[in-house]
Amino acid sequence: MAEAPKIELFVKASVDAESVGNCPFCQRLFMILWLKGVNFTLNTVDMRRAPEVLKALAPGSQPPFLIYNDEVKTDTNKIEEFLEETLAPPQYPKLCCRYKESNEAGEDIFRTFSGYIKNPNPGLNDMLEKKFLSTLVKLNMYLETPLSHELEQNPNANNSSRLYLDGDTLTLADCNLLPKLNIVKVVCKEYRNFQIPVELKGLTRYLDNAYKQDEFRYTCPNDSEILLAYQPVAKYLNK
Repeated sequence: MAEAPKIELFVKASVDAESVGNCPFCQRLFMILWLKGVNFTLNTVDMRRAPEVLKALAPGSQPPFLIYNDEVKTDTNKIEEFLEETLAPPQYPKLCCRYKESNEAGEDIFRTFSGYIKNPNPGLNDMLEKKFLSTLVKLNMYLETPLSHELEQNPNANNSSRLYLDGDTLTLADCNLLPKLNIVKVVCKEYRNFQIPVELKGLTRYLDNAYKQDEFRYTCPNDSEILLAYQPVAKYLNK
Protein backbone atom coordinates (compact mmCIF):
# COMPACT_ATOMS: atom_id res chain seq x y z
CA MET A 1 0.00 0.00 0.00
CA ALA A 2 1.37 3.41 -0.95
CA GLU A 3 2.46 5.72 1.84
CA ALA A 4 -0.26 8.17 2.84
CA PRO A 5 0.35 11.69 1.51
CA LYS A 6 1.10 14.56 3.87
CA ILE A 7 -1.63 17.13 3.30
CA GLU A 8 -2.15 20.54 4.89
CA LEU A 9 -5.14 22.73 4.03
CA PHE A 10 -4.99 26.44 4.83
CA VAL A 11 -8.36 28.17 5.20
CA LYS A 12 -9.52 31.64 6.17
CA ALA A 13 -9.90 32.06 9.94
CA SER A 14 -12.93 33.46 11.70
CA VAL A 15 -12.89 36.89 13.38
CA ASP A 16 -11.80 35.31 16.66
CA ALA A 17 -9.01 33.58 14.67
CA GLU A 18 -10.01 30.24 16.22
CA SER A 19 -12.52 28.58 13.88
CA VAL A 20 -13.16 28.60 10.12
CA GLY A 21 -14.16 31.88 8.51
CA ASN A 22 -16.68 32.73 5.81
CA CYS A 23 -15.22 31.42 2.54
CA PRO A 24 -17.16 29.02 0.29
CA PHE A 25 -13.96 28.04 -1.56
CA CYS A 26 -12.25 27.05 1.70
CA GLN A 27 -15.28 25.03 2.76
CA ARG A 28 -15.41 23.35 -0.64
CA LEU A 29 -11.87 21.95 -0.27
CA PHE A 30 -12.43 21.10 3.41
CA MET A 31 -15.48 19.02 2.39
CA ILE A 32 -13.61 17.28 -0.45
CA LEU A 33 -10.75 16.18 1.80
CA TRP A 34 -13.18 14.98 4.48
CA LEU A 35 -15.25 13.03 1.93
CA LYS A 36 -12.08 11.45 0.51
CA GLY A 37 -11.36 10.05 3.98
CA VAL A 38 -7.71 11.10 3.85
CA ASN A 39 -5.75 12.34 6.85
CA PHE A 40 -4.97 16.04 6.63
CA THR A 41 -4.10 19.00 8.81
CA LEU A 42 -6.39 22.03 8.84
CA ASN A 43 -4.77 25.42 9.43
CA THR A 44 -6.81 28.60 9.92
CA VAL A 45 -5.14 31.76 8.63
CA ASP A 46 -5.87 35.09 10.26
CA MET A 47 -5.64 37.39 7.25
CA ARG A 48 -5.22 40.48 9.45
CA ARG A 49 -1.87 39.19 10.57
CA ALA A 50 -0.89 36.45 8.16
CA PRO A 51 2.30 34.92 9.54
CA GLU A 52 5.54 35.34 7.65
CA VAL A 53 5.70 31.63 6.95
CA LEU A 54 2.46 31.89 4.90
CA LYS A 55 3.76 34.87 2.96
CA ALA A 56 6.76 32.74 2.10
CA LEU A 57 4.63 29.70 1.17
CA ALA A 58 2.08 31.40 -1.04
CA PRO A 59 3.04 35.05 -1.55
CA GLY A 60 0.10 37.25 -2.49
CA SER A 61 -2.36 34.36 -2.22
CA GLN A 62 -5.61 34.27 -0.30
CA PRO A 63 -6.71 31.04 1.35
CA PRO A 64 -7.57 28.38 0.51
CA PHE A 65 -4.31 26.80 -0.46
CA LEU A 66 -2.94 23.33 -0.01
CA ILE A 67 0.42 21.73 0.67
CA TYR A 68 0.60 18.20 -0.74
CA ASN A 69 3.86 16.42 0.13
CA ASP A 70 5.69 19.80 0.31
CA GLU A 71 4.19 21.07 -2.96
CA VAL A 72 2.13 24.27 -2.63
CA LYS A 73 -1.08 24.57 -4.65
CA THR A 74 -3.14 27.77 -4.72
CA ASP A 75 -5.86 27.53 -7.41
CA THR A 76 -9.13 26.08 -5.99
CA ASN A 77 -10.34 24.49 -9.25
CA LYS A 78 -6.93 22.98 -9.96
CA ILE A 79 -6.66 21.70 -6.38
CA GLU A 80 -10.05 20.01 -6.78
CA GLU A 81 -8.96 18.35 -10.04
CA PHE A 82 -5.64 17.31 -8.52
CA LEU A 83 -7.28 15.73 -5.44
CA GLU A 84 -9.83 13.86 -7.55
CA GLU A 85 -7.06 12.53 -9.79
CA THR A 86 -4.54 11.73 -7.05
CA LEU A 87 -6.77 10.47 -4.23
CA ALA A 88 -8.43 7.91 -6.47
CA PRO A 89 -10.05 4.47 -6.13
CA PRO A 90 -9.57 1.85 -4.82
CA GLN A 91 -8.08 3.62 -1.80
CA TYR A 92 -10.21 6.77 -1.95
CA PRO A 93 -13.75 7.34 -3.27
CA LYS A 94 -14.44 9.01 -6.59
CA LEU A 95 -16.36 12.27 -6.09
CA CYS A 96 -16.97 13.43 -9.66
CA CYS A 97 -20.55 13.49 -10.99
CA ARG A 98 -21.97 10.99 -13.44
CA TYR A 99 -24.25 13.68 -14.92
CA LYS A 100 -22.71 16.81 -16.46
CA GLU A 101 -25.89 18.77 -15.58
CA SER A 102 -25.25 18.22 -11.85
CA ASN A 103 -22.08 20.32 -12.10
CA GLU A 104 -24.06 23.20 -13.63
CA ALA A 105 -27.11 23.05 -11.33
CA GLY A 106 -27.50 26.23 -9.30
CA GLU A 107 -24.52 27.93 -10.95
CA ASP A 108 -26.36 31.27 -11.36
CA ILE A 109 -27.75 31.44 -7.80
CA PHE A 110 -24.81 33.18 -6.15
CA ARG A 111 -24.67 35.88 -8.84
CA THR A 112 -28.39 36.78 -8.55
CA PHE A 113 -28.17 36.56 -4.76
CA SER A 114 -25.32 39.10 -4.77
CA GLY A 115 -27.33 41.53 -6.90
CA TYR A 116 -30.33 41.11 -4.61
CA ILE A 117 -28.50 41.43 -1.31
CA LYS A 118 -26.18 44.30 -2.26
CA ASN A 119 -28.95 46.47 -3.70
CA PRO A 120 -29.54 49.62 -1.60
CA ASN A 121 -32.61 50.80 -3.56
CA PRO A 122 -35.99 49.62 -2.13
CA GLY A 123 -37.63 50.32 -5.51
CA LEU A 124 -35.55 47.58 -7.16
CA ASN A 125 -35.92 45.01 -4.39
CA ASP A 126 -38.97 43.13 -5.72
CA MET A 127 -37.53 42.80 -9.22
CA LEU A 128 -34.17 41.54 -7.93
CA GLU A 129 -35.89 39.17 -5.50
CA LYS A 130 -37.92 37.65 -8.35
CA LYS A 131 -34.78 37.22 -10.42
CA PHE A 132 -33.02 35.54 -7.51
CA LEU A 133 -36.06 33.37 -6.72
CA SER A 134 -36.23 32.18 -10.35
CA THR A 135 -32.71 30.72 -9.99
CA LEU A 136 -33.82 28.84 -6.86
CA VAL A 137 -36.87 27.53 -8.75
CA LYS A 138 -34.59 26.35 -11.58
CA LEU A 139 -32.39 24.43 -9.12
CA ASN A 140 -35.50 23.02 -7.42
CA MET A 141 -36.73 21.71 -10.79
CA TYR A 142 -33.42 19.91 -11.34
CA LEU A 143 -33.61 18.34 -7.87
CA GLU A 144 -37.22 17.22 -8.40
CA THR A 145 -36.62 15.72 -11.86
CA PRO A 146 -35.65 12.03 -11.79
CA LEU A 147 -32.21 11.26 -13.23
CA SER A 148 -31.85 8.48 -15.79
CA HIS A 149 -30.61 5.90 -13.26
CA GLU A 150 -33.74 6.59 -11.16
CA LEU A 151 -35.96 6.12 -14.21
CA GLU A 152 -34.22 2.82 -14.97
CA GLN A 153 -35.25 1.61 -11.50
CA ASN A 154 -38.72 3.13 -11.69
CA PRO A 155 -39.80 4.14 -15.24
CA ASN A 156 -43.01 5.75 -13.91
CA ALA A 157 -41.29 8.05 -11.41
CA ASN A 158 -42.50 11.64 -11.71
CA ASN A 159 -40.41 12.99 -8.86
CA SER A 160 -36.84 12.32 -7.82
CA SER A 161 -36.20 10.99 -4.34
CA ARG A 162 -32.41 11.34 -4.50
CA LEU A 163 -30.60 12.92 -1.57
CA TYR A 164 -28.17 15.19 -3.41
CA LEU A 165 -27.49 16.80 -6.79
CA ASP A 166 -26.17 13.73 -8.59
CA GLY A 167 -27.59 10.85 -6.55
CA ASP A 168 -27.47 9.57 -2.98
CA THR A 169 -23.87 10.45 -2.19
CA LEU A 170 -22.20 13.87 -1.97
CA THR A 171 -20.09 14.79 -4.99
CA LEU A 172 -17.77 17.60 -6.10
CA ALA A 173 -20.85 19.48 -7.36
CA ASP A 174 -22.34 19.48 -3.84
CA CYS A 175 -19.02 20.63 -2.35
CA ASN A 176 -19.17 23.61 -4.69
CA LEU A 177 -22.87 24.50 -4.32
CA LEU A 178 -23.75 23.75 -0.67
CA PRO A 179 -21.34 26.27 0.95
CA LYS A 180 -22.88 28.99 -1.26
CA LEU A 181 -26.45 27.91 -0.47
CA ASN A 182 -25.67 28.04 3.24
CA ILE A 183 -24.48 31.66 2.86
CA VAL A 184 -27.59 32.50 0.79
CA LYS A 185 -29.89 31.00 3.43
CA VAL A 186 -28.27 32.77 6.39
CA VAL A 187 -27.83 36.20 4.75
CA CYS A 188 -31.27 36.41 3.08
CA LYS A 189 -33.09 35.56 6.31
CA GLU A 190 -31.23 38.20 8.31
CA TYR A 191 -31.04 41.08 5.84
CA ARG A 192 -34.13 40.60 3.66
CA ASN A 193 -36.40 38.48 5.87
CA PHE A 194 -36.44 36.05 2.93
CA GLN A 195 -36.55 32.31 3.48
CA ILE A 196 -36.36 29.57 0.87
CA PRO A 197 -40.03 28.80 0.17
CA VAL A 198 -41.19 25.43 1.55
CA GLU A 199 -43.01 24.93 -1.77
CA LEU A 200 -39.59 24.31 -3.31
CA LYS A 201 -39.69 20.74 -2.03
CA GLY A 202 -36.66 19.46 -3.94
CA LEU A 203 -34.42 22.24 -2.66
CA THR A 204 -35.78 21.98 0.89
CA ARG A 205 -35.17 18.21 0.89
CA TYR A 206 -31.68 18.71 -0.51
CA LEU A 207 -30.66 21.17 2.21
CA ASP A 208 -32.25 19.08 4.97
CA ASN A 209 -30.28 16.04 3.82
CA ALA A 210 -27.06 18.04 3.53
CA TYR A 211 -27.26 19.47 7.05
CA LYS A 212 -27.47 15.89 8.37
CA GLN A 213 -24.02 15.15 6.93
CA ASP A 214 -21.01 15.83 9.15
CA GLU A 215 -18.88 16.67 6.11
CA PHE A 216 -21.14 19.63 5.41
CA ARG A 217 -22.48 20.62 8.81
CA TYR A 218 -19.11 20.68 10.57
CA THR A 219 -17.32 22.56 7.80
CA CYS A 220 -19.83 25.45 7.79
CA PRO A 221 -18.70 28.70 9.41
CA ASN A 222 -20.83 30.02 12.27
CA ASP A 223 -23.85 32.06 11.08
CA SER A 224 -22.48 35.09 12.96
CA GLU A 225 -19.30 34.84 10.88
CA ILE A 226 -21.28 34.92 7.61
CA LEU A 227 -23.45 37.84 8.75
CA LEU A 228 -20.38 39.81 9.81
CA ALA A 229 -18.78 39.26 6.39
CA TYR A 230 -21.91 40.56 4.64
CA GLN A 231 -22.61 43.44 7.03
CA PRO A 232 -20.76 46.08 4.96
CA VAL A 233 -22.59 45.19 1.71
CA ALA A 234 -25.96 43.69 2.74
CA LYS A 235 -27.67 46.80 4.02
CA TYR A 236 -31.10 46.50 5.59
CA LEU A 237 -33.62 48.04 3.19
CA ASN A 238 -35.59 50.93 4.66
CA LYS A 239 -38.91 50.67 2.90
